[in-house]
Amino acid sequence: MTTASPKSPVSTSAGSGSSGGSHPFGALREQLRDAAATFADDAGAVPGILSGMVDDVDRALREELEIFPVCHHSPASALAMVRRLREKQPKVIYVELCEDLRPLLDELRNCRLPVALQAFATDIDGFPPDWAPLSVVAPITEASAEYQAIAYALDSPDVELILVDRSTDHVFQWTPREPAEPAESPAAAGGSAHGAEDDTARHDEAALHGDAVGIEIGDLRPRFAELEAHLLHHGKVRHWSEWWDQYVEQPLVGADYDTYRQVMVMIGSLFRRLRPDRHARDAQDEDRERYMWTRIREHLAASGADPAGCLYVCGAFHAASPVEQFGLAAEGEPYEISPRTETRWMYGLIPSSHSAIEAQFGLAPGAASIASATWTKALKRSGVTPFRPAGEKGGKKKRAVRGRAAQPSVPGSPEGVADRLSGFLATPPVLDDLDEAELLGWCVDIVRLARRNGYLASTADAIAVFETSILLAGMRGRGRPTPYDFEDAAVTCIEKDTVPGRRDVRRLCEILLGGDRIGAVGYDALPPLARDVLDRLEPLGLNLQARTNQRALLDLQADPELKPCSDLLWILRRLLGDMARPIMGARRLGERSIQESWDLAIGRNQRSLVELGYEGVTIEQVLEQRLRRDAWAPEATAAIALEAVEEAILYLGSRRLADELGARAVELLTAERTVDGAPRVLRQIRRLLAHYRAAEPGLPRWCERFVTAGYAHYCTLLPTAFADEATGLRQVAAMLGFLFEMESFALSLGCDHTQLELAVRQSHPEAPDKVALVWAARSRLGLMSSAELRSRCAELLANPLVIPAFPRYMSGFVQALEPVPTLTPFVVEQLSKAFARLPDSVLLPWMPKLITTLRDGARELVPVLVREAGRTFPAALPAVDAWVPPWSARPTASMVQPGGADAAPGGVVARLLAAHPATCDAVAGSLGYDAGWRTAEPGDGGAQRLVAGELLTRYPQTADAVAALLDLRPVG
Repeated sequence: MTTASPKSPVSTSAGSGSSGGSHPFGALREQLRDAAATFADDAGAVPGILSGMVDDVDRALREELEIFPVCHHSPASALAMVRRLREKQPKVIYVELCEDLRPLLDELRNCRLPVALQAFATDIDGFPPDWAPLSVVAPITEASAEYQAIAYALDSPDVELILVDRSTDHVFQWTPREPAEPAESPAAAGGSAHGAEDDTARHDEAALHGDAVGIEIGDLRPRFAELEAHLLHHGKVRHWSEWWDQYVEQPLVGADYDTYRQVMVMIGSLFRRLRPDRHARDAQDEDRERYMWTRIREHLAASGADPAGCLYVCGAFHAASPVEQFGLAAEGEPYEISPRTETRWMYGLIPSSHSAIEAQFGLAPGAASIASATWTKALKRSGVTPFRPAGEKGGKKKRAVRGRAAQPSVPGSPEGVADRLSGFLATPPVLDDLDEAELLGWCVDIVRLARRNGYLASTADAIAVFETSILLAGMRGRGRPTPYDFEDAAVTCIEKDTVPGRRDVRRLCEILLGGDRIGAVGYDALPPLARDVLDRLEPLGLNLQARTNQRALLDLQADPELKPCSDLLWILRRLLGDMARPIMGARRLGERSIQESWDLAIGRNQRSLVELGYEGVTIEQVLEQRLRRDAWAPEATAAIALEAVEEAILYLGSRRLADELGARAVELLTAERTVDGAPRVLRQIRRLLAHYRAAEPGLPRWCERFVTAGYAHYCTLLPTAFADEATGLRQVAAMLGFLFEMESFALSLGCDHTQLELAVRQSHPEAPDKVALVWAARSRLGLMSSAELRSRCAELLANPLVIPAFPRYMSGFVQALEPVPTLTPFVVEQLSKAFARLPDSVLLPWMPKLITTLRDGARELVPVLVREAGRTFPAALPAVDAWVPPWSARPTASMVQPGGADAAPGGVVARLLAAHPATCDAVAGSLGYDAGWRTAEPGDGGAQRLVAGELLTRYPQTADAVAALLDLRPVG
């Protein structure tokens, strides 16, 4: 790894010489160079980096436009911002934030922080299709410098707030099409990182931002792992959030404004110069800086504003920028901003939370809550009143603060720059004294909270946590235990081996120190669709913006006025899933509930409702657009279009839309070249025809076209489907079900029965299950009698070579119950024979397949089989012993032998062997066996009644020897 040392324009300017007489940072520069020459191994790189940091600080402070460096969600930055705004009272504030998010800032007064500004796009143009939908979020918390600047501008009519960063469209324009790493995604390229959470509730709260790209102001973190690991190791901390809080936040909370600016720019310059070789992100950062300075100069030129009355709020990393466009007096060529794409962006506010911010930007769990607690404590210590927009939800009533005319020093003049870095770097850190009252309160509260969550904590544990916190702080060089020391001590002393509940001790500490504050978007800031939903559900009398589950009970018979609410809830269920979950009630064709019970979580899923508002003005419009989009999608099928027709009837009641989607289903069906969707097509068209026949005076025109087109289409594909091994048995059975069930209707519309008969005759499958299915189809068409079908099955059972495959024939007959339900008695008969005659070695492996088949077709196959079995088998257990199967009472001619009632029912093979024993004698002699025949004893007909299949199963050596003689593989 090598460190990059970007050359700053200040380094070559006249004001950056080595002489320290007139230069405010000359002495510090010389001191750093001497230290580098004394201690550094490389006499070239280190002095350049250290002096370059000083040059960056000098350059930022000498800029005519005052630069305010910040770190995202930093209480120290927010406190310094409040003080500077009250002192300077700027007339123009430039903020590093996506410029197209500006209209959303006015709605912050209607929200409860934290919330996130969001830009969302579903119809994209100019980006890869697999990126859709595009989403960008910028979280806002009260303990952030940018929010204080926004709140100040919103309550000051004469203050202009300008966002100068790249637009959300440019965020994705600058995202690499080919990620540098396989795991990187467009979201990762934008800076979002997701972390694991402790429990389900925390995971839900962390998912408030979804998969959006996170936009942050002032990302101050080392750009390579070695530097961060070095800082964490020598700082005796576990993660970066703790290091930043101890070594930057706490020292700067009480610092004056000049010291704050110089330290923040120095840190930004340090992380900028100590980084690996140039990466794509470095070039993107520089383009952002050129973009922002270009926008600033454009606004100043257009408005004529005085730069002395302006303030530029940006990340400390960008305050130390080396680009040639830096500053108002820069002589670099103007930066050309590319035009936006034709992507249609929608904008809104969504709720956020501390967990969501931590997961979005890779912060340690609890870091945002601790920052919020630090902000509250700093306000009490300093007595500073923060800015809050008038009417903000959840905020205290703002006291009027009378501004005073301040005469601040102009940052761009040499007289206004004084070296504060030397004193800050040379002064040892001030160790805060132990605040015993605060620490005791934490220890008592964590024990009380732990007991509520199932831990066996006591007063002794509170004392142990107190002492351990002090011990850990002393080991880490701190006089006053920080919240992180307290967390470690609580985990060590209270959490033993197991976690009794769903929250561990570390999570309890986060709750104690401020909790995971969750924001909410107010009614006035919601999009029109969300407001319309809340207005239409108002008759339910519930607080739908609460984050708890709300139970709604609807008696539609006693209170018909609630029917519109029921219709809306079913649409919400269709579009947003568990936001509206029915406990009682159903919505199906031909069925309407008279009472319904719902669990509503609209307040908890506010983000989804807001994003739904980007797609339309009313929820019915969104559903109609989605149904059309699904039906006309490139991967759409006839089954998808029929499902859209059904949903249009159920949720919208629109005959026009249903007819349009039905016509699309006809087009898709005729264009399909496979029959994978045949089962879904059959179920859906069956339901739709039943609905129209019961509820409408006549069938729509598209239904007639669909039946005729489907009849011809499936007749054409039937022979190919039977022969194709890739086509499943269920799909072929569904095709036959469509053809047989719709045949009478199709014939009345002009179809030809001969087409179906020819298709069945041309079907010659080889798989046993499809062979059984085609037999069933021929039986249905009268091409095969029931006696012939029963005879073929008897021959299959009598043939030992076919017995292992007999279950597959039965699977075909079971699937044939849907297209040919008249075969139900025959299927019950054959199943009974199979269970009676098949050996265990064949029967047991078949059982899981049979159970799976019946489970998949439980709605269609199981009821008919159960009803037929109930009619066939005896109803009482004692009657089973005397019960004679009905198929045994009618023996066929092939089963009767001339010998009378005691003749062997062994079939053709047994009679053939008994009539011509010479053949068996010859085979036995060639194999070296003595030919001997067993004679039946009086009263013993077992030898003659021994079926050939049972004989071969009992004596397999003969069959194996014959197979070896004929050079064949034994059947086994």
